Amino acid sequence: MEMYKTKDWEKFDQDWVKGIQENLICWYRQNHRKLPWRETQNPYAIWVSEVMLQQTRVETVIPYFQQFMEKFPTVEALAKAHEEEVLKAWEGLGYYSRARNLHRGAKVVAEHYGGRIPHRLKEIKKIPGIGSYTAGAILSIAYGQPVPAVDGNVMRVFSRVFCVQEDIGGEKTKKEMEKIGAVVIPPENPSFFNQGLMELGALICTPIAPKCIACPIFEACCARQKGIQHELPIKKKKTKVKEVFLEVGLVWKGDKLLITKRPGDSLLAGLWGFPAVEREKGWERGKSIRQELKDTYGMEVTGAKHVLDATHIFTHLKWHMEVYVACFMEEAKIEYPPVQWVTLKEIKQYPIPTAFRKVLKKIKEIDDCGKI
Repeated sequence: MEMYKTKDWEKFDQDWVKGIQENLICWYRQNHRKLPWRETQNPYAIWVSEVMLQQTRVETVIPYFQQFMEKFPTVEALAKAHEEEVLKAWEGLGYYSRARNLHRGAKVVAEHYGGRIPHRLKEIKKIPGIGSYTAGAILSIAYGQPVPAVDGNVMRVFSRVFCVQEDIGGEKTKKEMEKIGAVVIPPENPSFFNQGLMELGALICTPIAPKCIACPIFEACCARQKGIQHELPIKKKKTKVKEVFLEVGLVWKGDKLLITKRPGDSLLAGLWGFPAVEREKGWERGKSIRQELKDTYGMEVTGAKHVLDATHIFTHLKWHMEVYVACFMEEAKIEYPPVQWVTLKEIKQYPIPTAFRKVLKKIKEIDDCGKI
C-alpha cells in the first residue's frame, strides 16, 4: 500500500476500505468494553458521556456519569437546574467549562427543540459545546447516521493506517482526517464503526507500544507495513507548563470559613474557593494575601500564619499554593465578589474545585486561627 498524504483521501480502494469496515465492526462487536453509555441509544446520555470523556479517563468518568444521569435524567432536568447544582455534580471531574457548556446546550435544546436533540448535523452543531466530534458521536451512535467522529484516539489510528505524516495538532490536518472519516465510514452500522475506532485507539492503537498483533486491521495498516508505527502520529511538543505561585487565605470567623465565588472570566469560573492571589515578588510571606483581603474584600485580619503548602496541575498551568490561616477582625460591606461564611459541614454543599479540595482535606488538622 502506498503512503497516503491527506490530500489523497479520495483515492482509497473501496475493497480495501470495506475490509477495514468489516474487520473493525466485527472486532468491536466481540471485544468492546461494557460501559454504561454503551447500553443505550439515548442521545442525551451519549452527549453527556462524550463531554465527560473529553480529557478524562474512562474509569474516572463511570461513577460521575451514573451520578449525573441520576440527578439530571433528561435534557429538561438539566436545563432547569441552577448552574451551581451542575458544577457541584461535576465537582472533581475538572475542566468545568465542559459542564457550563453542557448546561447552556441543554437550555438551548429545551427551549428551541422541545427537549429533543436535533438529528441533523447543521442543527446539532448550533448547540453550545457541540463540535464536530461530539456531533458525529451523537448522530452515529444515537441516530445511526454515517457521520464521522474524529477525536484524538481516532486521529492516532488514522495517522497510522493511512501514514499521515503531518502534525495532528494542526487544525488543517484535523479537517482532512474528518474528510477521511467521511469516506471510510459505512452507511450500515456507523455506530459500531465509530465506536470501534474509538475503542481501537484506546485499547490497541495506543500512543506508546501499539499492540499491532492484536489489531483487527493490522493487515491494512500502512505504518505497520513500513515499520513506522512507533513514529506516528506526529505531534508538536506540548506547551511548557506555566508555574504560578499563590498565597491562599483561610479566614476564620468563629467556626466558619470564608469562601468566595470565582468570577466568570477567571480560571474555575463559577466555582467556590478560598481567597487567593499571585504572590508579589520581593514581599514578605503572607503580605500578598493580607493585602488581597483588604483591597478586594474590605477585610482586616489578625496575622497570616503559614500552615501548609499544596500544588495542583492544570493542562498548561501549575499552582504552587502557600496556605495561610488568619482570624477575621472586621469587614466592610461588599457586594462583589460574592462571599459566604460556612462551617466545614456546610462547605460540602458548594462546588469546590480539586485545587481547593486538596486544601480542605488538610484543614481538619488545623484549629481556628492556625493553631496546629
